[in-house]
Amino acid sequence: MSSDITVAVNGVSKGFRTYARPEDRLKQALTPRLARLLGRPAPSYFREFWALREVTFSIRKGETVGIIGRNGAGKSTLLQIICGTLAPTTGTVQTSGRVAALLELGAGFNPEFTGRENVYLNGSLLGLSTAEINARLPQIESFADIGDFIDQPVKTYSSGMTVRLAFAVMAHVDADILIIDEALAVGDALFVQKCMRFLRDFAERGTLLFVSHDTAAVLSLCDRAIWLDGGTIVEDGVPKLVSESYLVRMHSAAQGLDLNLTRAPNVIADASSLSGHADANAETLVAPAQGTSSFGAGGAEIEQVTLVDEAGRAIRAVQGGEDVSLGVRVRVQTPLANPILGFYVRDRLGQNLFGENTFLTYQNSGLGAEPGEILQASFHFRMPYLLHGDYSICVGVADGTPEVHAQHHFVNDVLIFRSLQKNGHRGLLGLPDMRVRFERKT
Repeated sequence: MSSDITVAVNGVSKGFRTYARPEDRLKQALTPRLARLLGRPAPSYFREFWALREVTFSIRKGETVGIIGRNGAGKSTLLQIICGTLAPTTGTVQTSGRVAALLELGAGFNPEFTGRENVYLNGSLLGLSTAEINARLPQIESFADIGDFIDQPVKTYSSGMTVRLAFAVMAHVDADILIIDEALAVGDALFVQKCMRFLRDFAERGTLLFVSHDTAAVLSLCDRAIWLDGGTIVEDGVPKLVSESYLVRMHSAAQGLDLNLTRAPNVIADASSLSGHADANAETLVAPAQGTSSFGAGGAEIEQVTLVDEAGRAIRAVQGGEDVSLGVRVRVQTPLANPILGFYVRDRLGQNLFGENTFLTYQNSGLGAEPGEILQASFHFRMPYLLHGDYSICVGVADGTPEVHAQHHFVNDVLIFRSLQKNGHRGLLGLPDMRVRFERKT
């Protein structure tokens, strides 16, 4: 294994035997031996289920990798094999450095032991000496923040308290590789924020591998994403692109359709073209030259998207605080009972910053549409103050409600604009209508 590789997974497959009835296990243990003695073919009383099939990838030192996929895709099985708590049926896994893992809730803890005793047990399993655990115990207690429960049996803990203690131990063992399996889903908001801050800091110096159904966390934390489905790798690459493909598969499953993501050539505009205004009459069309990707059932087609200022001039750059209008024009292909048009503004990582749709405003309007008709939506808003950099707009047209709908056409990154904002502000965006008053009261 190369010196800059911390995790190497080569041709890993994992099969499990499943039995229809408990007595089939006993039959399987006894009858094959008897059959061999009698010179007869050995019967099978089980079905084989392959959780993983020929999975191969490597992770370099310092990489942050997110693994996404539906329930049953093989994500947790893969992490257990990498950690060494599960043996592969075929293939090999190599790791370099100390590995700390947070897998199943309470894994590695003895429920009869107190939290403090489990800290020593878990720390020793991760390679720490008693003296090292003694030195780090105050920091572990502070991070977990479970108070006097540290001296109570773990079997009395809530799921949130168990995660707090397990993460606190993992965060203080000087690991080279951290592996996390969706464990933070049960934590409260403040603790999850504390963990995310730790993970961002750890990503600067170590290798992080985690499973999450939250694609926003993958986009925010990771510089690489791996999508597993049916025990095989479907896509491995840039989180934004992998997440888009995964989203299409989820829509396909929800709608019972075979939707395909169509990617156009990724043409990046020259920086000089992103400053100032475009031609006053310019219109931004959905076209391959925009470097978009799209999917949908085809019941409607987005034909035109424009972002203009108060004077109707197409916008390529913003300072923040401007009154702008986003226009979306759609041609209907099949009857739509309750069409919804909407948009998101995304940052360079693909995180949704803000957006809106027409549902709440027009849900009782009875605005249906027939084939050949044109629908036009206009969203008027004051542009927030965005951090300096490039941003994109994605748009979609669906039929139904926000909770249950058929996605007919969804286009990623149809428009790209730049924020020229130089002044600092807190968070991912600032509010243009914020009024601040600061005075001394007597």
